[in-house]
Amino acid sequence: MHNDKRFATRCIHAGQSPDPTTGAITTPIYLTSTYVQRSPGEFKDGYDYSRSKNPTRQALEDNLAALEGGVRGLSFSSGLGSIDCVLHLLSSGDHVVLCDDVYGGTFRLFKRVFEQLGITFSRVDMTDHDATRAAFTDKTKLVWLETPTNPTLKIIDIAAMAEMAHAKGALLCVDNTFATPALQNPLALGADIVSHSTTKYLGGHADVVGGALIVKDEELGDKLWFNQNSVGAVPSPMDCFLTLRSTKTLHVRMQRHCENAAKVADHLANHKAIEKVVYPGHTTHPQHEVAKKQMSDFGGMITVYLAGGLDAAKRMLERVQIFSLAESLGGVESLIEHPAIMTHGSVPPEERAKIGLTDALVRLSVGIEDVADQIADLDAALA
Repeated sequence: MHNDKRFATRCIHAGQSPDPTTGAITTPIYLTSTYVQRSPGEFKDGYDYSRSKNPTRQALEDNLAALEGGVRGLSFSSGLGSIDCVLHLLSSGDHVVLCDDVYGGTFRLFKRVFEQLGITFSRVDMTDHDATRAAFTDKTKLVWLETPTNPTLKIIDIAAMAEMAHAKGALLCVDNTFATPALQNPLALGADIVSHSTTKYLGGHADVVGGALIVKDEELGDKLWFNQNSVGAVPSPMDCFLTLRSTKTLHVRMQRHCENAAKVADHLANHKAIEKVVYPGHTTHPQHEVAKKQMSDFGGMITVYLAGGLDAAKRMLERVQIFSLAESLGGVESLIEHPAIMTHGSVPPEERAKIGLTDALVRLSVGIEDVADQIADLDAALA
């Protein structure tokens, strides 16, 4: 329903129709674990047990599928739950090409959980297409990337990676958490699977943890649903309700995140305490042209390197007031963090050094407060 409508309309209406019992405009929270069957094995619309299917979750999954332009959405109890579901498509001996800059929890799942089960992976800088091509083996079954990457904000050419993966018979999965479907649609660029931590921009209010997968192929969707149902990392109906409430405002929130981040990035680029600003909207960003090609705007994330290293970073992070020192991102409130100590602490120091994830690096998630207050807060913290 509504999949043919423009993005803002899909945010508000896709997957949602008035409750057939009362006409309630808001999707009800179906707090049920099971459903009454007419006769053994005879049940309505696939509803037999709430791990397998729940009406509130179904509404969210249909909404997310419509936002990404897919045929099937699956939601999970966390972003890592959704990644785990994809990795369960693989068998021992299979190989993954992984982008070198990913969320620390993603790296930990590959390295500490799936590698011991015989699934190997190679990390590569996917902005270097020759190096990426060389990373494939005859066992490669999956290519996994984030763009923009976390936390160094590299932009990876999704269409080029899709072409490379498919030439080798591998699936391409794109983690679209940072950009969201408001700014970037990986399925339209050739990706097979889109992954989200819905905790971030899709949830948007720092009150619910979740994950999602969206696909454009029904058969692949069935395989992922089998894994989802078998492993059981599904969200509660309440979590689904909260996330569905949030996707209704995704388009307007993303607009303000982008506007504010652009102004904050420009300001910090001229600040004497900042050695370097990494922001895809700046022409100085190495992949600015790729960002312009595949994104409709440049997002709410900024990475900065402080001139005074770790001491300066700690001092700044202890002094902010509007920016809250906390893990996560994508909420209405501005957050700031130190990846080497916090979100990427599980990545070994030598691996962090390779991608420029130094102790001087600070990651900002620019919220939707008044941008003048955001800038004043950062100036005071850097003074």
